[in-house]
Amino acid sequence: MKKYLPLLMAPLGILEGAVMYSRGIPDHRLLEKSDLLTHFTEKLPPEPPSELVHLPSGEEEKARPVPDSAQSPEDLRRKWEEEVDKVKLVCGEMAYQVVEKNMTLSSQDAMLEEQLGRLSALDARVRDLEETRQWLAEQVAGQQDRIMEGKEAYDTLWAHTGHQEGALRQLEEEGRELVERLIQVKMQAAEDQNYRNERIERVKQARLSKELKKAMRRTVNISETLDPPSIVEPPAHKQELLEVETCEKRWKRPFRSASATSMTLARCMDVMKGLLDFRKRRGHSVSGTPEARYTSIPVCGVSCLPARAQDIQEAHCSEVNAVCFSSNSSLLATGGADRLIRLWNVVGGRLEADQMLEGAGGSVTSLEFEPSGCYLLAATYNKAAQLWKVGESQSKETLSGHTDKVTAAKFKLTRQQAVTGSRDRTVKEWDLNKVSCSRTIDGVSYCNDVVCGDHLIISGHNDQKIRFWDSRVPRCIQVIPVEGRVTSLSISSDQLHLLSCSRDDALKVIDLRANNIRQVFRADGFKCGSDWTKAVFSPDKNFALAGSADGGLYIWNLDSGKLETSLYGPHSVSINAVAWCCAGTHVVSVDQGKKAVLWS
Repeated sequence: MKKYLPLLMAPLGILEGAVMYSRGIPDHRLLEKSDLLTHFTEKLPPEPPSELVHLPSGEEEKARPVPDSAQSPEDLRRKWEEEVDKVKLVCGEMAYQVVEKNMTLSSQDAMLEEQLGRLSALDARVRDLEETRQWLAEQVAGQQDRIMEGKEAYDTLWAHTGHQEGALRQLEEEGRELVERLIQVKMQAAEDQNYRNERIERVKQARLSKELKKAMRRTVNISETLDPPSIVEPPAHKQELLEVETCEKRWKRPFRSASATSMTLARCMDVMKGLLDFRKRRGHSVSGTPEARYTSIPVCGVSCLPARAQDIQEAHCSEVNAVCFSSNSSLLATGGADRLIRLWNVVGGRLEADQMLEGAGGSVTSLEFEPSGCYLLAATYNKAAQLWKVGESQSKETLSGHTDKVTAAKFKLTRQQAVTGSRDRTVKEWDLNKVSCSRTIDGVSYCNDVVCGDHLIISGHNDQKIRFWDSRVPRCIQVIPVEGRVTSLSISSDQLHLLSCSRDDALKVIDLRANNIRQVFRADGFKCGSDWTKAVFSPDKNFALAGSADGGLYIWNLDSGKLETSLYGPHSVSINAVAWCCAGTHVVSVDQGKKAVLWS
């Protein structure tokens, strides 16, 4: 067995050489191992081994027994050389496999090192992310604490707000009650003042009646017709003698002379004529004081039809709802949803900004100048009407008493009186001297516009009806139904015709003498754009003017009943209101796009 030990160790040496080669050992070491293997092979004894030898090959081979018969050394040598060649071949293959495995192992080691590098980088990234997570967790915890604190503060503020809202509602109710009480007090004061005035007038009337009765019973001599200063008063003792003589003459002459009677009747007729004139001035009310009326405004003979836009101005910061001219046709007022009223001068076919009026608490819905041109009245959405004096920037008076938006405010023909209409379904008459409501009319429906005649108040309503009220009668005297919600009313300068605009896209002319609809104007393309679209008569009452929802200006001829012309250009949105100056030379239109356009 010891003899064959070097032979068995040779493959191991070859394997070791392969391993050393795979590990980077030089090639001459492998050659030395091969020479050593050859040397040991040459020194092998001729006798074959009697034991089984296990050879390392790709598959385990079974050990073959050594034959017992004697063989020659050459045969044994040849066999062993063949065996050695086979062993060398197997060892070479195994060495090649070992090299491949080592190369694979080296690549796996490189991949492992790369993976370990990536793993270390990922570990560092994980540590960074963990630190970030901890920091974010701390931030979240802090935010949650702040959120909880904010929620507690919000709950506290909510509770406080609830208490404040309750207190506000209570204060509003108290304010409404105070306003109602103030209105009642003002109304009571007005009634008391009216009662005192009536009482004074009754006393004066009673005194006058008493004087008339005394005059009727009194005997008047011809001498009484002479002027009192021409009569020389006699001395006191002569005065007594004259009185005695007069008494004696009365007893002697029981009947009046014809001349005396005629003089007495003439004086009574003069007094009665004065009373009748007084009643006529008072509007058939003997107990009142004479009403001061505005002087009539001169009206132009012929109105000029507008043909082109001369000036375009961005009048307000939001849509413009109202526009009107003063009686002198040179001053223009516009009001809009920005709670401002602007005055403009019409100079040389252009609009020049003159003044800005402040103090309106809400959107301005209606404007009208006093016939004298000294005051301007505006209806606003803050449940009140404002009165300005032209030339002053601050409001002079506030007419408060409505409980909803005021949609119209107009002056009456008698001085210091006005009328307002509101969405609280009422129409109110106002005494501007006392700044108090003198009468409240239940309008049944939302009131969108009002106009005033001699003793007539006309209101247009949301229930598609036009109602007529007399200032001397407590109830409605006439109702005219139309086919749409009434948006505006305009009365002619001669107080004989009324122009209405309604949401059925039609204008109607009403004859106030017969209280019936005389004409209906429609046109292709004309559409009423809102519940406050305004239409007006021309100053000479020959034309009707209105703005459409498509930005067009439509003019109808009252004589022919047909559309006279339609103008387009500056307006690209719905026109809210129009105004025709008293001189008949200019027209102004305002729209929902902040514009005011001067036409001529």
